[in-house]
Amino acid sequence: MRIARFDGGRIGVVQGELIFDVTDACGVDPEEWPPMGMVTTIAAFADLRGAIERAVAAGRGTPLADVRLDTPIPWPHKLLALPANFRAHAAEMSGVQQLGADEAGFFMKSAGSISGPADPIVLPHRPGRTIHHECEMAIVIGTGGRHIPLADAGRHIFGYACLIDVTLRGDEERVTRKSYDTFCPIGPWITTADEVGETDDVVLRLWVNGELRQQAPAREMVVGIHQAVANCSAVTTLQPGDIIASGTMAGVGPLVPGDRVRIEIDRVGGMTLAVVAEG
Repeated sequence: MRIARFDGGRIGVVQGELIFDVTDACGVDPEEWPPMGMVTTIAAFADLRGAIERAVAAGRGTPLADVRLDTPIPWPHKLLALPANFRAHAAEMSGVQQLGADEAGFFMKSAGSISGPADPIVLPHRPGRTIHHECEMAIVIGTGGRHIPLADAGRHIFGYACLIDVTLRGDEERVTRKSYDTFCPIGPWITTADEVGETDDVVLRLWVNGELRQQAPAREMVVGIHQAVANCSAVTTLQPGDIIASGTMAGVGPLVPGDRVRIEIDRVGGMTLAVVAEG
C-alpha cells in the first residue's frame, strides 16, 4: 500500500495515478495541531487496515495531478540519520567524515527541516559555502520498541519513503548544517514494507537537471536497514512514525538555485523538487 498525506493533512491511498481519500476511515482530523494524523494512523494501522481497504474499494479516486501531496510525516517524534553509511561516500568525504555508521551510530536532524514533494528546497544565503544533495531512504517505524533484536527488526518497520538529506558543508555541528528549513524533503508517500519486500536489491538514484549523480543498491550500506533499527533502538526507544535516514552513497554534489532534483527508489516511489534561493 502507498499511503500519503495530501491537501493539508488528509490521508490517502495511492493506486496508479489516483489517490483515494481514507481520512475518515483513519479517524483523522485534517485541521488538528500538531499534525499527528499519519503517526496515529501508523500506530493503529493493524486495526485500521480493513477499514482503509474498504474505503478504497468503495471510493472514487482523484487524479494525483489534482491534489497537493504533503510530506507523509511532518511531526515525527524522532528524525535519526546514519552518517557515512556507504563506504564509497565515506571515501569521497575523506578528511570530513572520520567514522562510519557502524562506529559513529546516528545523529539527530531537526524535524523542522522536513518538507514535502510539492515544496522547493530553499537554499539559505551563505556566500562562499557549498550546499550538497544526499540521496537517502527513509525507514519509517511502525511498531516501537527498545533493544529490538536484529531478527525482529523487520517487524518494526512500517514502510519506506524517499528522503534527500540536504547539507551545508562547513565546520558547524552536523545537526546545524543539516537542519535548515526544507533541508529534508520526504515523500512522495510511504510504501508499506510488505509491498516493498526485501530491500537488498532496491536501488536508490538521484538526478540533478537530468544528470544521474547518485546510484547504489541498499545492499551496499555499511549498516543495513534492519541493523539500523536494532542499533538505534539500543540507544533510544523508537516510536510509531519515527524516521531513520539510511545515509547516502557516493556522488554527492552541489545544488544551486534553478536546479531540479529528482530522487527515485525502486518499489518505493520518486519525486522531483525545485531548488530556489531564500527570499
